[in-house]
Amino acid sequence: MTTTPDAPSPGEAVAPPRGWPVIPTILVLAAVATMIALGIWQLQRKGEKEALIALYERNGAMSATVTYPKLPPVPDAMLYRKSSVICLEPVRWDPRSGTDRKGGGGIRMIADCRTGAEGPGVLVDIGIADDFTPPKWTGGTVQGTIVPGPEQPSLIERLTGRAVPARAMLVADQPAAGLRPSAVPSAADMPNNHLAYAGQWFLFAAIALIIYIIAVRRRLQR
Repeated sequence: MTTTPDAPSPGEAVAPPRGWPVIPTILVLAAVATMIALGIWQLQRKGEKEALIALYERNGAMSATVTYPKLPPVPDAMLYRKSSVICLEPVRWDPRSGTDRKGGGGIRMIADCRTGAEGPGVLVDIGIADDFTPPKWTGGTVQGTIVPGPEQPSLIERLTGRAVPARAMLVADQPAAGLRPSAVPSAADMPNNHLAYAGQWFLFAAIALIIYIIAVRRRLQR
């Protein structure tokens, strides 16, 4: 003999069936859509970075010299090109860690040179020293390669519009007396991690969606 469950009394409240939570679902879907959009943006940046690296490699293969840019920002078409400047005098030294062309470590001697022209002057890497003592170099004609300067705006500064145009730098072909020639940065050394970043954003989106679905299913089964 089977028994049927007692019907609820007229005064007893009946709990309505649970459904998907609307507001949390909208918030999660918006977050997932944002992460997917960031992943797509990183894929676009990957293509842009590959094109930029190819341009820099072509620039580095050119032997003809170009006029050093007077004011920042330096066009991409001029980076890694050969150029020359006349340093009337170094007005400031900015020693930084670096390597020579044989891979040895040391202190990269960067001179902020006065050129006599309007503008912020020219940054010149004149070689690698063994300590932080500035060399007894008073300036002169410097031939070398135009590379991005040591001070580059951060991503937050670029996104907020507070970025100051970055100065380029000339890495001297011949070092100053008593110094070793600095290693010239290569376009191949530029990181291109945008594919990995895109994969991370897509993975985060998938994980967030799966976790939310599991959590809601458990809530509905209670």
